[in-house]
Amino acid sequence: MPIINNSKTDPNKILPMKYLWARQYYKDGIANNWTPEEISMQLDVEQWKSPTVLSVAERRLILWNLGFFSTAESLTANNLVLAVYKHVTNPECRQYLLRQSFEEAIHTDTFIYCCDSLGLNPDEIYNMYNTIPSIKDKDDFVVNLTTSMLDPNFTTEGPENIRKFLHDLIGYYVIMEGIFFYAGFAMMLALKRRNKMVGIGQQFEYIMRDESIHLAFGCDLINTIKAENPAVWTNDFQEEIVELIKKSVELEKKYAYDACPDGIVGINANQFSEYVEYIADRRLERIDLPKIYHTSNPLPWMSQATDLTKEKNFFETRVTEYQAGGSLSWD
Repeated sequence: MPIINNSKTDPNKILPMKYLWARQYYKDGIANNWTPEEISMQLDVEQWKSPTVLSVAERRLILWNLGFFSTAESLTANNLVLAVYKHVTNPECRQYLLRQSFEEAIHTDTFIYCCDSLGLNPDEIYNMYNTIPSIKDKDDFVVNLTTSMLDPNFTTEGPENIRKFLHDLIGYYVIMEGIFFYAGFAMMLALKRRNKMVGIGQQFEYIMRDESIHLAFGCDLINTIKAENPAVWTNDFQEEIVELIKKSVELEKKYAYDACPDGIVGINANQFSEYVEYIADRRLERIDLPKIYHTSNPLPWMSQATDLTKEKNFFETRVTEYQAGGSLSWD
């Protein structure tokens, strides 16, 4: 039975399973369970209120990242619930999509928790997708990338529609979750490395760990659809996807320079931009496309930020050893 366009899917029958990788991602997500309230924000509140601990540039960087992620997580949840779940008919994949939907709700709740704890103005934070051009550009780009599958009349019947669905899945998983989140992750974890806003930094680590699994599932979903429908993966379509990823990298680099124009101690916007290129190459390879940047990783510590066993790299391979999120200790 195919992963999409399976009219015989019985929502009550998940066994026997065909795509065991989807089941494993579900189990990995369960093992990673966490909630934002598990993490103390007391030190963050003290640092935020202090007139000397955080520089003007650091405060701006924090606000911009909270502004971007607070609405981006809602956007990803809407795509998932309203479109992806509808068109992916395989039961075990749908089970994971339900788990991912729950995690997106946790991420949304995290930014509510951060804003409430720091006493931020929600109208300012939650309207940055309109008021900050580089945030708006990223959001608009993803919205335009996922229009087909959000059309209530859209179906995945036929090669052209399958190609549209792949296009939108790549926009959702590879570009939104796999590229547009990562300069922001690096910025917040750079602050945490300097013992600033550690509570928010820990929450970003948990979110990044979840997103790593979301991305891996999405790429396996994309690659399975390609394998089951090889005629849709034409050279022209591959070139179209490469161009979209190039555009997304430029938008993320623009955001990096806007959010951190003068850098912070030990790191600058150019390094964030190089990191985005490095990440983009890894995303391209994951869906069987060639690297285009060949940029080395300028932030090697990011590859260890969510390592759990120190035996496997969470960004660069599939991890199968997990602990419950609340019991982890972080470097």
